Amino acid sequence: MTGTTATDTALDRRYGGDAPDGALPSNEVLDLLYRHRSVRRFTAEPVDDATVTAIVAAAQSAATSSNQQAWSVVEIRDPERRARAAELAGQQEFIRDAAVFLVFVADWSRAIGVAATRGAAAQAVDYVESTLVGFVDAALAAQNAVVAAESLGLGTVYVGSVRNAPLEVAELIGLPAGAFPVVGLAIGHPDPADAAGVKPRLPQRVVRHRETYRPADAADLARYDEAVRAYYATQGAARGWLDAVVARVRDIAGLHGRHTLRGALERRGLPSR
Repeated sequence: MTGTTATDTALDRRYGGDAPDGALPSNEVLDLLYRHRSVRRFTAEPVDDATVTAIVAAAQSAATSSNQQAWSVVEIRDPERRARAAELAGQQEFIRDAAVFLVFVADWSRAIGVAATRGAAAQAVDYVESTLVGFVDAALAAQNAVVAAESLGLGTVYVGSVRNAPLEVAELIGLPAGAFPVVGLAIGHPDPADAAGVKPRLPQRVVRHRETYRPADAADLARYDEAVRAYYATQGAARGWLDAVVARVRDIAGLHGRHTLRGALERRGLPSR
């Protein structure tokens, strides 16, 4: 099926007016993906257990390395626990307001336990490859959860700042050794008054490389920066992409305390050698 007007409009928003040329295949899944936005304002309406069960089933349907399923998810509904999670994640108020907060976890504790029941060691868990597998598995699962939640009319926002204080978050949710919080996901019913929209992404010619990698064109990056500034202007903010990139990589301040993650991983039983 060729591209529709709705799809073209969604793509135009996604690329800030710099969408790929030509008609593209179109279906409901693609349209849903193009419309993704982060929601940080929720109503008080609850999300029932069956819905979260379906979301977790979708998460478990994601690809996983060698079927190791080296991830888990901790569901937080208790208001006091969510308030503590919000505090640890940099005072993110929307965690308090969300109907449910999911913490996706890189989890080798289960495999370590299985090995122990067979009288086997778990030396391979100590290496960075295993850490990466756990993080990738958790991230793939979380992305499936986002798509599932949005398909049900819910809003979501990722919370990477659970890694600002990973040891405290691990204690809050009772993680065993060999398990590490990767990313949080706030889920709820979007507040109709929330003005957040579809944030533009880099044009495909910057991120899509045919056969071999090529450096980004400065003019493309400048145009994209203008598109991001135009988006944030609709949100009442003066913010660009280029400045944000520099702020993130210039020094450790942009890591918001996460420069200590290697030590935290080791203390959680994932030395990542």
